[in-house]
Amino acid sequence: MADPPHRSLPDEITIWEILVRLPPKSLLRCRAVCRAWRSATSARRFLLAHHALQPTLPLLYGFNFVGDEVQSLDIIPFHQRAGAGQLQLRPVARLEQDSDFHHLEACCDGLLVLSFRNTSVRDWRFAVCNPATRQYAPLPMAYGSGVEYSLLGMYPHIPTGDYRLLMYRASALMHGELVPAAAQDGSYIFTLGSGQPPMHIGFLDAEVLTYTFGSLLFRGSLHWRPPGNMIMVFDTTTELFRQMRAPVVLGHAKLFQMDEMLGMSGFNDGGTTIDIWMAQDYERGVWACKYRVEFSVADLTLRFGKFDGSSWVVAVPWDGDVLLLVNFGEWLLHVDIGGKLVATFHRKGLGPANLQLKQTLVQHTFFPTLEGYVANSAPFI
Repeated sequence: MADPPHRSLPDEITIWEILVRLPPKSLLRCRAVCRAWRSATSARRFLLAHHALQPTLPLLYGFNFVGDEVQSLDIIPFHQRAGAGQLQLRPVARLEQDSDFHHLEACCDGLLVLSFRNTSVRDWRFAVCNPATRQYAPLPMAYGSGVEYSLLGMYPHIPTGDYRLLMYRASALMHGELVPAAAQDGSYIFTLGSGQPPMHIGFLDAEVLTYTFGSLLFRGSLHWRPPGNMIMVFDTTTELFRQMRAPVVLGHAKLFQMDEMLGMSGFNDGGTTIDIWMAQDYERGVWACKYRVEFSVADLTLRFGKFDGSSWVVAVPWDGDVLLLVNFGEWLLHVDIGGKLVATFHRKGLGPANLQLKQTLVQHTFFPTLEGYVANSAPFI
């Protein structure tokens, strides 16, 4: 019997140079080739190396409609190059929207946190999932009964190896009611799989962070750009807040990371101008404007419809530079930094997540500890 084709290469090259670089779906298919491959690619050392080599991709989300009703939510990494003037956006996961209506909230090391609303009881809750392994579990936190949790960010806590959620909690009380001592407003930390309730850490002014475009995990800290000329920073090791300088931008501002540098994009309400700033000296808060992109909304409106309050513009890092994604109604446009239209994509219900996905097949022990845990089952489609 002839040796399998892979015998022509040493295992060191096959496993540690080829298989370790494959996308998760392709790697899972390769496990069926032989027991040796399955064993080697299931080891934690290999899975950590595989995760480290996966690309970090900007995330979009898309709702799928039947008539006017939303049927499912797509998690879509922006990883396809434009070709022939068209974008190809392929989801890595699709979640059914039955009684539970999902929204994408946070992402860290390939894990996603979703909020979902059970329409039958009108109660909002959170869930964690891994689209690569198709694992999903509700989290034992609800906001109801007069208390509301808002998710500020997700991060790995390096000293313990835990994954944690930074929350903000506000009591929706009627006039004249007292806040119970055990239900203080402010910031909380919830550790996935700990079995413990969220831990109160104070900082009541964190409520303003719930109105930003989400958090960015950079250099071991969560960053937000609230209104004003400061950036709020949360050190995920000491779990303390601080502030740093931000450039003065007009209109809407969004943080991003590019080539180990902190960046910020800002665009005016008309969507005609977008400025791209980079932190030249992160520690001292020194910023420089790298690009000012101007494009004709009037010309785009003639082709793709009206740019209104539901439209959006985001700058995302790409191949060591920046590209712009512009939404006009049911159209997603790729505009380069010269303001030129590069590619288009037609889809209803597409939106920016302000998150980045780096897929992982690493197995996390907290998943089976959570009540309601499922794998390769609903709500995954």
